Amino acid sequence: MLAAHNFRLAYENWCWSSHASDWKDVVDIVQQVNKPNVGLCLDTFQTAGGEWADPTTSSGLIEDLPKEQLEKRFRESLEELARTVPQEKIFFLQISDAYRPRPQPLSKELGEDGTAPRGRWSHDYRPLPFDGGYLPVVEVTKAVLKTGFRGWFSYEVFDGGPEGKGKEYEMEDFAKEAMECQKKLVEACAES
Repeated sequence: MLAAHNFRLAYENWCWSSHASDWKDVVDIVQQVNKPNVGLCLDTFQTAGGEWADPTTSSGLIEDLPKEQLEKRFRESLEELARTVPQEKIFFLQISDAYRPRPQPLSKELGEDGTAPRGRWSHDYRPLPFDGGYLPVVEVTKAVLKTGFRGWFSYEVFDGGPEGKGKEYEMEDFAKEAMECQKKLVEACAES
């Protein structure tokens, strides 16, 4: 139906999803759909937030294996992404970072509304990169760019501050800050 109107559909994984929680899952789904106008929305938060970070631990990292092994596994995942995802199937690259929740990690329990910890983290703790977060945003972006992708970047920021309680913004100032962030990200990616 969308193709008839020259629209495309970009499918995104959510790191707290019970069905498609990582980039490999959505690549598989998009391949099975096998339509030229159905592609991917890759997201720095969703990738790093699911495969590398954990808002319920004091380190802010997944702790089910030693840090060295976590780093190796994540690096290998990004290398696989860069090597295997067809650039023409990436429709968007969404950019955001995440705060390590303070003053303590998020509870491992579901929230009152049934939201998983990573879902709560996603909704309230996502600043622009280079503004207090800790995710490897540059590394994820580099992996996507290594596919040959040169399409749209979009910023998906839900910045409630390090405590997740909310912040006030002036739109013009925020837009300028976002543009500086984009310049800094592109420069950081061009260095390798």
